[in-house]
Amino acid sequence: MNQSAPIQIVFRNIHKADSHTLAVYLAGGGYKAVVRALARTPEEVIEEVKKSGIRGRGGAGFPAGIKWSFIPRVSHRPKYLVCNADEGEPGTCKDRDILRYDPHRLIEGMIIAGHAVGAERGYIYIRGEFFHESQRVEAAIRDAYAKGYLGENIFGKGIRFDLAIHLGGGAYVCGEETALLESLEGKKGQPRVKPPFPANVGLWGGPTVINNVETLASIPDIIEHGGAWYASLGVEKSTGTKIFSVSGHVNRPGNHEVAMGIPLKTLLETHAGGVRGGWDNLKGVIPGGSSSPILTRAACETVTMDYDSIAKAGSMLGSGAVIVLDRSVCVVRAIARLSRFYRHESCGQCTPCREGTGWLSQIMDRLEAGGGQRGDIELLEELCGNISGKTICALGDAAAMPVAGAIRAFREEFVHHVAHGRCMVE
Repeated sequence: MNQSAPIQIVFRNIHKADSHTLAVYLAGGGYKAVVRALARTPEEVIEEVKKSGIRGRGGAGFPAGIKWSFIPRVSHRPKYLVCNADEGEPGTCKDRDILRYDPHRLIEGMIIAGHAVGAERGYIYIRGEFFHESQRVEAAIRDAYAKGYLGENIFGKGIRFDLAIHLGGGAYVCGEETALLESLEGKKGQPRVKPPFPANVGLWGGPTVINNVETLASIPDIIEHGGAWYASLGVEKSTGTKIFSVSGHVNRPGNHEVAMGIPLKTLLETHAGGVRGGWDNLKGVIPGGSSSPILTRAACETVTMDYDSIAKAGSMLGSGAVIVLDRSVCVVRAIARLSRFYRHESCGQCTPCREGTGWLSQIMDRLEAGGGQRGDIELLEELCGNISGKTICALGDAAAMPVAGAIRAFREEFVHHVAHGRCMVE
């Protein structure tokens, strides 16, 4: 298919007046997919999602259907479904729009997922700052209960599914699924050592599936139109559509839903209104949220927005937060800000992360302030190597990758800071 053509699945309703209401959702064909799903066996629903090839839209990119199939069919403990709505990756703002403008799409996706994995209870863990959005979702849940879509006998099928929301406390690390589970259980939000994985030992010890908002909001259309239809969108191994949150130096920043595999240049020039000052004014792009390594303009010329292409270019698709930097940006200053963020958000559980993020931030701040010393660049590279892959969760990697990536792509700017004590773009 033509990846450049506009297509809206998850965002199909959000531009309608009162799109958050049950009446508007039903008028657009809402809650028909769940009726279809409940008429099928859980195994059949999981197979349909596997056919779609959809991968988790929260950042990790793990195939959702395979993740569901990990849940044991028989368990002596209750099974749970958890929606990760703790959207905290800098640059990402897509899940917030789904919660705010189309909460019934998420609820329908969760009912289908609950049926597929055999969960009778689901939770939506919402970032604490999203208070207004949580109220929208809470109202939608009430309406769904009133219509018999949630509760003891949903849609008259003799199946139970209850749903509740839980507001987080604003910690970035709770976007990691086991830290989220700890927080949901009322404990300090710190990642668990794995294995065991949540599919076997999750919330309160029960088998648990955790999916992102966008992933679950995509499920109704997969059931309604079929996994093969969804797989026909996008490209091999990166199927369907994806909402990219484009921010920074473009003329039309915002959330843009497009087919996976769209050229990055097309996403920016056609959908996001173009780079401020023209394409030649582009310095680089952080393609998948603040933790993904920056791409140079040369790489942006050819890379496409799918998992394989971006990995080949040396970065990652992540959450789909595309941060655009024009030539006025000092890369050292930009990365120093990110380093301060990760230092602040480290939960302190792992020594390499707790100490390493502190040192990264201190050295980056020193470089940016003009106090760089000979050997600082090599020390930063060594620190990144000592953090990456050596922590319980991915926060350490998230802190190290943007620093290592920036040095790799824009080493001359770091060298200039050390040699002259100031930025080369000022």
